[in-house]
Amino acid sequence: MASNPKAIIWFRQDLRLRDNPALTYAASVGEILPIYILDEKNNANFPLGRASRWWLNHSLWSLNKSLNGSLCTFRGDPIKIMEELVSTYQIGNVFWNRSYEPWQVERDTAIKSKLQIMGIKVESFNGSMLHEPWEVLKSDGHPYRVFTPFYKQHRIKAIPRTDTVDLDNLRFFKPNQHVTDLKSLNLISQNDWSTNMLSEWIPGERGGEKALKLFLDQGLFQYKLGRDFPERNAVSQLSPYLHFGELSPFRVWNEVNNYAISENLESQAEHFYRELVWREFSCSLLYYFPELTVKNINKRFDAFPWRESSEFLCKWQDGETGYPLIDAGMRQLSRTGYMHNRVRMITASFLVKNLLIDWRVGAEWFWDSLVDADLANNYCSWQWVAGSGVDAAPYFRIFNPVTQSKKFDSEAKYIKKWVPELVPCPNKYIHDPSSAPSKELQQRGIELDKDYPSAIVDLKTTREAALAAYKSLKVVSQ
Repeated sequence: MASNPKAIIWFRQDLRLRDNPALTYAASVGEILPIYILDEKNNANFPLGRASRWWLNHSLWSLNKSLNGSLCTFRGDPIKIMEELVSTYQIGNVFWNRSYEPWQVERDTAIKSKLQIMGIKVESFNGSMLHEPWEVLKSDGHPYRVFTPFYKQHRIKAIPRTDTVDLDNLRFFKPNQHVTDLKSLNLISQNDWSTNMLSEWIPGERGGEKALKLFLDQGLFQYKLGRDFPERNAVSQLSPYLHFGELSPFRVWNEVNNYAISENLESQAEHFYRELVWREFSCSLLYYFPELTVKNINKRFDAFPWRESSEFLCKWQDGETGYPLIDAGMRQLSRTGYMHNRVRMITASFLVKNLLIDWRVGAEWFWDSLVDADLANNYCSWQWVAGSGVDAAPYFRIFNPVTQSKKFDSEAKYIKKWVPELVPCPNKYIHDPSSAPSKELQQRGIELDKDYPSAIVDLKTTREAALAAYKSLKVVSQ
């Protein structure tokens, strides 16, 4: 059967035509059946969050349009679906781009073995990483556990380039049964939230191209310093496009690098490159330490005295903590599926270190709420903030949301956008309204706990409690 020129191209987290090595290879073989399988069997421990499902829905519609309506979607166990497709339609080849989450690796290995026993040619490619986890290792063959040496090793390697398939050369065939209509995947429910999201984002390859161009035109020149200021248009916002594979990391880096050289922005580009490599470092950590999504990498944290408080957790989730920068970030997240990266660190630190709520609880909320929810990046970043990861933030680094707000949102533009009830608040107090005399606020029409909540905890007291908890683990030397 392997000589049969029909080929399946299995789209996964590579929802694009450009720089797609599996698709390019499939196009050289013969007729193509492009498929997407909604696998809700093997990802049972980490089902797609609400924001991810919304993005995936629109991205699949975009991909189907790019494929001239030839994308075939399925729902179920990929092993069974693949077996049925190759048998029914005499398919001799199956191609995909590799995924690296533990459950995906296990699933793909089983599928590859099963198909090869059936005589099917199976090839997988790198379409998602600048360098795969096994390509950036220490000299002794072990994975890096610290970012800086990983970054240095990564940086000396050449960035690969891929060929782009000529759409005119693609020949599709469609099965006459088995196909699930895209709508019946039931990825989203139509409501105000999902409708409003379309004003924030353009999922799909074309949206990714626009976002990349916008970053080159408006963001890169100020990236090095500007990326710390949430009100500035300095960050790339390419993370969801990279996660769903609507942009390849090769294309992103090469476009940024070429533009930086032409505009003398190499220093800015180098800082952006570090962010791309952090994504790869997180992927490597998850690949070699697959339990990091549920277990502390630093086992000393297994004894950490986490507290349970549904009241505080709900206030954090709803953006009602009484600390405007925290609340602005959490409201941005709930309304747009996105949060500025510095604000992510500050909100995470507040949950873990001021409220002493388990980092896994915060990670689960972000997993459900972020359009760029990436298993490796999300959980590695939360362990970094908590101090329990391999290359974690020092235990004594507890971000103060008030001082961070004054430093990185001095004019409170970000706060006023997402916490509009504080627009009348004097700039002197807007970063910490609970510190303001009640008369000052009342004169501006603001009453605490009516118009805006009082601070739910005292920063100094909770900082001291967190430090005491950390010291109880004897992690000072970490």
